[in-house]
Amino acid sequence: MLNNVAQRIQSYSPRPLLLPPYAREAAVLMPLTRSENPELVLTLRAQNLSTHGGEVAFPGGRRDPEDYDLIRTALREAQEEVGLAPDLVEVVGPLSELVSRHGIKVTPYVGFVPDRLEYQANAGEIASVFSVPLEFFTTDPRDYTHRIDYLGQTWYVPSYQFGDYKIWGLTAVMVVELVNLVYDTQIDLFEPPQLRKKEL
Repeated sequence: MLNNVAQRIQSYSPRPLLLPPYAREAAVLMPLTRSENPELVLTLRAQNLSTHGGEVAFPGGRRDPEDYDLIRTALREAQEEVGLAPDLVEVVGPLSELVSRHGIKVTPYVGFVPDRLEYQANAGEIASVFSVPLEFFTTDPRDYTHRIDYLGQTWYVPSYQFGDYKIWGLTAVMVVELVNLVYDTQIDLFEPPQLRKKEL
């Protein structure tokens, strides 16, 4: 399974963004467990944060001047936020760049991590760490769809409920791209879903 994931990501050409060179940059790590049924590791951000407080996200953040590349940014932030040591991560490759609602260019990197790690959430930034089987998303079990005008195009972004956690926004877009790439699910972000519970 993971060999297939690695091959698909490494042969993939992510969608580039045409942004000015001075645009602020950030990166996130999409940790995928080395297991028979791989799981994505996600975080619930602390409520008191000024940006994205109380939202589900992958570990990540803005690029620091000393970060020699965005992979370094993703690994550093993952270590700071959830105690994930960089040498435990096998970075497989990037997915498509996105722009946050704050105008920051975000690059996601998929990385394999050991199964059943005990993560240490930084209480100042992270309320909890949890994981979701990647297969959970293959049937597109969305609760509803956000219609978003984004990058000059209308996007139909799913919102998923997994236990107590709501996975939506840029995080959901990243998940959909990975699931489409790995499972050929063809979840369409640019056409409204044929079946949905409600649309926002």
